[in-house]
Amino acid sequence: MPRMARRMNEAKGPASSGLLGRRGLFAALALIAALGPAFGPFASSATLDPAQICVDAAAESAQNTGVPFDVLLAVTLTETGRSIGGSLRPWPWAMNINGESLWLNSAEDSLATAEAALAEGRSNFDLGCFQINYRWHGENFTSLRAMIDPATNAAYAADFLSKLYDQTGSWPDAAAEYHSRSPEHADRYRERFAAIYAGLINGGAVADAPPRTNTFPLLQAGTPASQGSLVPLAPAGRPLIGGS
Repeated sequence: MPRMARRMNEAKGPASSGLLGRRGLFAALALIAALGPAFGPFASSATLDPAQICVDAAAESAQNTGVPFDVLLAVTLTETGRSIGGSLRPWPWAMNINGESLWLNSAEDSLATAEAALAEGRSNFDLGCFQINYRWHGENFTSLRAMIDPATNAAYAADFLSKLYDQTGSWPDAAAEYHSRSPEHADRYRERFAAIYAGLINGGAVADAPPRTNTFPLLQAGTPASQGSLVPLAPAGRPLIGGS
């Protein structure tokens, strides 16, 4: 997996000034506007391109939070990306339950699977475009349905990334800590994020990005105690946001 020749360390600014530029952001926002009232996971999951739902959610959160659109897009691709038609594309109904990765067909399937897991006493699972962990963050959402909603999922992730950027001063470092504060896991995630980010800059389709493999925490079978996306570093008792 190639590493970037130098660290990307940009000044935080409006979302439209991200490396994909105004054209890419405006195009995504135009798609959101065209979708109109249909933009909602449970109303439209059968009719919209699922991958585009994550792209639209990232664009909306970029506009609302100031986190660059290309950063959010790279994170959702790192979290849920899979090859579709030769390009790496995100998936809004992705889940990971105790190391088992699932790409479900709809919001309804995602909701039913999450509810079934909870009924079985399993709360350690990741949900949505940005793979937010229910065990650690479910209480911050009004419901499972809200947590699965791509716009809400993206907004929560963007807010968290923004806080991590304020701490680290670097989007790659913020993305790495978004995933884990364990150096081994964070370094691996930073490397993949950087490769995908570079692919977006160079061509946008990320067709040549390395394939997603089960090497990230909570994506390895048989390691249910591993830490996953947006999971606090338990051994050191380090706070999720802030602290040293």
